[in-house]
Amino acid sequence: MQEVTIIIPNYNGKSLLENCFRTLENQSYKDFKVLVVDNGSTDGSTDIKSDVLDVEWIALNENLGFCGAVNLAVQKTGTPYVILLNNDTETDKYFVEWLLRGIKKSDHIFSCGAQMIDYKNHEILDNAGDLYTAMGWAVARGKGRPCKDYETSKRVFSCCAGAAIYRMDIMRKIGGLDEKHFAYLEDVDLGYRARIAGFENWYIPEAKVYHVGSATTGTRYNKKKVFLAARNTIFVIYKNMPVLQLVLNVPFIFIGMFIKTLFFVRKGFGEDYCKGILEGIYDCKKCWKVKFRIKNLSNYFKIQLELWCNLVRII
Repeated sequence: MQEVTIIIPNYNGKSLLENCFRTLENQSYKDFKVLVVDNGSTDGSTDIKSDVLDVEWIALNENLGFCGAVNLAVQKTGTPYVILLNNDTETDKYFVEWLLRGIKKSDHIFSCGAQMIDYKNHEILDNAGDLYTAMGWAVARGKGRPCKDYETSKRVFSCCAGAAIYRMDIMRKIGGLDEKHFAYLEDVDLGYRARIAGFENWYIPEAKVYHVGSATTGTRYNKKKVFLAARNTIFVIYKNMPVLQLVLNVPFIFIGMFIKTLFFVRKGFGEDYCKGILEGIYDCKKCWKVKFRIKNLSNYFKIQLELWCNLVRII
């Protein structure tokens, strides 16, 4: 029986997906299945074939977003692990092998993220796991810094779902991606829920991928992306912080929002950011909130300490 399914959401990414397939064909570990969920592409993406990979397609008539596509694929998998992989990636030969090694080290590990490397400059990092701070900011650890400085495996707040492996029995326990997010910060929310339940997320530098970044949305900042990220920031806070933790962090959260408002005003997206925040506040109660359980109290203390420490790290 296969141990792992690689799930790749796709939307009008034919050339990217073809390249992704080529690198997956050269993996050292070969006993995996590829499940591509196509979000209603019109560029012929679903015509892509591979003579090497075990590929299954789910072709949708509409765009369900990253979250909807992944959840649909997860429901159709029977493997104990799934790897979520962006279509705009090239995988190193040992990518799958090292992710499997990492997650098998302990039953308490929920996810392991790859070293995501800048596609154009292989000396520079794109992501080495995610930090989350008391200001409600999710920060890509190591982004823009030399890869050589991040060659040690490390426990992180959450893993970037662009290239990460997840343990399915834990995902069934804590729930999958929240489709209310559509896209952006859904992986931070998922990792947060795992942390509340007492599980761990790890960064595995030996598992390497080369990431184009923003290939589907087109640019690092655009109106839709800024809006969704701002809205989902509120969702993550509302869903995962019990009242006392929220009270502790409110001053930092307001400072964070003020700084980001100024930043996006300068970028020309101030209105989109503010609209996202307001919609997040208005719609947050439509999200499913993590139920506070006293048995998880020590986990909340550990998380809060990490939120404060991460705040110091990014200043």
